[in-house]
Amino acid sequence: MAGKSDLTVPVSISAGIHIGFIVILALGISFEDKPKQVQTTAASAPAVRAIVIDQQKVNDRVEQLKKQKQDVAQQEKVRQAELERKASEARREREREQEKIKTLEIQRKQKEQETQKANDAAKASQAKQVLEKERADKAEVVRKQKEQEQKVAEDAAKLASEKRKQEEAAAKKAQEERQRADDERKRKEDAERKRKAEADTKARQEREMAEAMSAEQDSLSKTRNKQVLSEVDKYKAMIIATIQRNLVIDESMRGKSCRVFIRLASDGFVTTSQTLDGDQVVCRAAKASINKAGRLPVSPEPAVYQQLKEINLTVSPEFN
Repeated sequence: MAGKSDLTVPVSISAGIHIGFIVILALGISFEDKPKQVQTTAASAPAVRAIVIDQQKVNDRVEQLKKQKQDVAQQEKVRQAELERKASEARREREREQEKIKTLEIQRKQKEQETQKANDAAKASQAKQVLEKERADKAEVVRKQKEQEQKVAEDAAKLASEKRKQEEAAAKKAQEERQRADDERKRKEDAERKRKAEADTKARQEREMAEAMSAEQDSLSKTRNKQVLSEVDKYKAMIIATIQRNLVIDESMRGKSCRVFIRLASDGFVTTSQTLDGDQVVCRAAKASINKAGRLPVSPEPAVYQQLKEINLTVSPEFN
């Protein structure tokens, strides 16, 4: 619009000058002194032709000015169209830039979301790894505890086996000593009663042998019963210790107890566990502890296992 104003002023001035020139010519023609009528027609003819010729020039000049004005207007129109085209192109370019910026902003937000998701996933993975490590550490601790318990049980079983062997060896030695004593006594008695009948001697010997065997059997039975009872008490203590180790306690359980029934397989696997009577909270904790243990210590000795395969125990929470 500024360019159009710059062209309008010169055109207006130029048009005004030409129009003024035409007006002056017209006025000059209108107010000139009229020729005297005494002049002949032949004398006024050149003046009229001159006026006509000047008027034609004026008309040509006017047409020329009109054409120049039209050309200027056409150029202005072309320039305005070019300006509008450029403005439209600039507007479209701005719109494209804005759309591009909008797209980049969306992409940036998507990248931020993806980054946030990746960070969250990494944190979740790290937390999972920490949890898995804690579980693995706990499992390792439990495994080591079970290994230690197994070793203790094996050591105890080994000691019991060695003790049993020693007792059997001592019993055998005692039997041998008694046998030697009996033989010596028999020889003496045979020497003293050599005149007795062979039947009486044989009957006496058989009676004495039966009595000796009965006494030995009684001795062995008593020794074996004591050993079995000792082993049973030991494994009962180990079973209670295992339950206590897995028992989850709180202050409300202090001084309370629960009596439970447990049935064990030969490998110590708990096949049945029931609460018989006692505090309900303690009973729930005791049953949960037994289920958590899964297996309880048992003796490899059949006689001891027979005493342990179905047992009633009293569980009392222990506080430090």
